[in-house]
Amino acid sequence: MTARRAQASVNVAAIERNCARLRSELREGVALCVVVKANGYGHGAVQSAHAALAGGASWLAVAGSEEVRELRDAGVRDARVLVMGALSSVELKEALAADADVVVWHERDVEAVAAAGGGRVHVKFDSGMGRLGTRDPAEASRVVAAARDAPGVEPAGVMTHFATADDLRDDGFFARQLDAFADWVRTVKAEHPGLIVHAANSAAMLREKEAQFDMVRCGIAVYGMDPFGEDPTARALEPALELSSYVAEVKRCGAGESAGYGRRFLATRDTYLGVLPIGYGDGWRRGLSNNADVLIAGRRYPLVGTVSMDNLTVDLGPDPAAEELRRAEAILIGGTAAGGGGQGAERITAEEVARRLDTINYEVTCALTPRVPRAYHRDSNWLEQSEGSVRGVARDGRDAEARAGSDAT
Repeated sequence: MTARRAQASVNVAAIERNCARLRSELREGVALCVVVKANGYGHGAVQSAHAALAGGASWLAVAGSEEVRELRDAGVRDARVLVMGALSSVELKEALAADADVVVWHERDVEAVAAAGGGRVHVKFDSGMGRLGTRDPAEASRVVAAARDAPGVEPAGVMTHFATADDLRDDGFFARQLDAFADWVRTVKAEHPGLIVHAANSAAMLREKEAQFDMVRCGIAVYGMDPFGEDPTARALEPALELSSYVAEVKRCGAGESAGYGRRFLATRDTYLGVLPIGYGDGWRRGLSNNADVLIAGRRYPLVGTVSMDNLTVDLGPDPAAEELRRAEAILIGGTAAGGGGQGAERITAEEVARRLDTINYEVTCALTPRVPRAYHRDSNWLEQSEGSVRGVARDGRDAEARAGSDAT
């Protein structure tokens, strides 16, 4: 069973294999940039970065300066890191001090980089996302020229971001964005041939090779989740994260009795309930109340009642043998597809959880809170962590300390 009340187990070998699988889709000479923002989509930024680089990535990308500082402080010093988000003056100085590339879209942004001591910049053309970047291709070209002329500033790349790459029924919007960006790129590359051109996220990279340009920025697929919200294994992606808890208590629940806040579960028959010490304080959303399954001993059991901050309940059925499930491991995300758990042929994907919540798989793993420890393994060989990196130590299950901890819970 899991050694803790809740644990996210991350298979770094799966991240490496997903990178290799994505690289197999790239045209010759196209670089892979792996996005590790938001704590590596909940998987752990530093460990994910090391795995991505081992899997063939040559760039990393984050959202802000604190994220690039975390990588540099943890020893990720040789890889180019692109900070994709907007930066305050303080954050800009931090990002440049960490030798990161930054994104600009106005001439005043270039001036700010120069005033901060200079650095490498990527000019963002808003081809349709409608957030950061300039919609005006003429202005975008002026920003590239300003970066070329500004002291200490190097125009390193040009970029855009797709709004509907993950929607195959987008009424042609993705294609129109791609055409608009490609038209501008042809003009700007004629004057600045050394620029790195990048646009594609995971969905765009898998959907259209013409969107790959010189580099792709992949996030969700690196972690083995499907950018289209479907079955990741159908695209040969391997989910890297397994979320587990355990059955802390088994108790009888008679017909008419309830469980949880608001009495949102009323037993219609005598049954046994399993109590799992995990809840929305860990990132397992309250919206999953009466609306999810959990894997225990290879079988699905329905989550019943309200998900509270620290606990949830599952209906184990009327068989008194349910008592034997006390202390059994419970898988909330994962199964055989996540590289562990011994849960038979059943599996629960982040995509399934997302559908139940009417959201996307990104949010499911990003929502896991710091209260959930991340444990790392390489195909079930558990890893010790040292100064932000990982080194392999083969273990029997989750090791003797873990077993002792489980007995003391």
